[in-house]
Amino acid sequence: MKAIMVMFDSLNRRLLPNYGCDWTHAPNFKRLAERMVTFDNCFVGSMPCMPARRELHTGRYNFLHRCWGPVEPFDDSMPEMLKEAGIYTHLITDHAHYWEDGGATFHERYNSFEFIRGQEGDAYLGQLKDPVIPPSVEMPGKMGGRNLSKYTREDWINRAQIHSEEDFPMVKTFHKGLSFMERNAGQDNWFLQIETFDPHEPFHSPQKYKDYYPHGYQGKHFDWPPYTNVEQTPEEVEHVKYEYASLLSMCDEYLGRFLDKMDELNLWDDTMVIINTDHGFLLGEHGWWAKCVSPFYNEVAHIPMFIWDPRSKKTGERRESLVQNIDLVPTLLNYFGLEPTKDMQGKDLTAVIAEDQPVRDALLFGIHGGHVNCTDGHYVYMRGWVDGGEQYNYNYTLVPMHIRTRFSVEELKKAKLTDGFSFTKGCPVLQVPGTGTGSRPRTNETFLFDLAKDPGQQNPIKDEAAERQMLGYLIKLMEANDAPAEQYQRLGIMR
Repeated sequence: MKAIMVMFDSLNRRLLPNYGCDWTHAPNFKRLAERMVTFDNCFVGSMPCMPARRELHTGRYNFLHRCWGPVEPFDDSMPEMLKEAGIYTHLITDHAHYWEDGGATFHERYNSFEFIRGQEGDAYLGQLKDPVIPPSVEMPGKMGGRNLSKYTREDWINRAQIHSEEDFPMVKTFHKGLSFMERNAGQDNWFLQIETFDPHEPFHSPQKYKDYYPHGYQGKHFDWPPYTNVEQTPEEVEHVKYEYASLLSMCDEYLGRFLDKMDELNLWDDTMVIINTDHGFLLGEHGWWAKCVSPFYNEVAHIPMFIWDPRSKKTGERRESLVQNIDLVPTLLNYFGLEPTKDMQGKDLTAVIAEDQPVRDALLFGIHGGHVNCTDGHYVYMRGWVDGGEQYNYNYTLVPMHIRTRFSVEELKKAKLTDGFSFTKGCPVLQVPGTGTGSRPRTNETFLFDLAKDPGQQNPIKDEAAERQMLGYLIKLMEANDAPAEQYQRLGIMR
């Protein structure tokens, strides 16, 4: 048996033809509707990038206990469990966070890995001379109120190395993935993870993909929206949506090459295929950009997923059951004949794929220090924190790293060694005040939405019975996650 996960970053469900979009050029994503099972109620778990990937290793929520960070020493890692059981595991990625401080322990969980450099602000090429940067809507150093000049500088250095489509990191990533498939098609017992950073911002793609979306934009360069509210003109907003769509179409091209290789190598009979993402992306909806601005509306939280299971051989069908990426961990373990550990909270999706058998009534999602969100597929409940609740937020970790930095000395001076949790295997952990998430909450207000009546989440409702039910789900799921006691204080929840 074999399995392949093809993971895109920031893949927007609402812009795929599989979910009703009629203006993007994505024929190969459309092929998935015929070849695989389409999930209609898949949601994020922990936001954003590396918290989501920790969940793909551990099969449990990250965001209630810590911010962005590496796989912890006490974590059960699905790829590592496969490796130890004799299933060969290989990671191919151009996602630069894997070789930064906050992702430093992920890649060694696999038997082998390949890194493709040059995405976004990946500092891989030594160049003292400043690159040529065109006049831009968002000038370097002013994106989201952060000093991103370093990463913008590196991005333009990286772009200067791209002379043809073959030079794009995503293209190299897929080429290496297809090469692995060719080398190992005749072998058994392997798991391949092809993971591309695209269509993550900046939305950089060759002209031939932009040609799918002709429009009369004459303004400044704009393909990297900020993590702020929308202050740009309607023309600029429309333009960046088309820039995203162009990159989406490029992703579609290489997804098609992957599907063609599956056909060519006759891999469908004994290979599970998972197509997924970590989260969506706001392209001006609700007046905001990006994916780290909470509360998380469905443009970010409601994500696409497609699975082919050669055991049930279900094709061209849709599933309504509530699922998340944490469910892929026990699903893959089961597929290879292994049992999940007691600390894993994800649900095996084998029966969901085969016959849409539900595995949960509700699920959680959120970002460390932000809203704790709960949905049952009908309602979305976004529980905000009480005024002053920020003081009740801590990171619990034995690997004190942020995205690109270690925890500072000032942060660690406030750290305490505390008893661990049910999943830390008897290890005490550091308790460090603060979030370090990069989240930019616009409000701490609590919201309740009725998705059946208001799928666009434009009008929050007041419904005491529905809120009571959703709060009950939220508390039950937090307790199952062994959430820190102070999280309930932060949210103003009395138990």
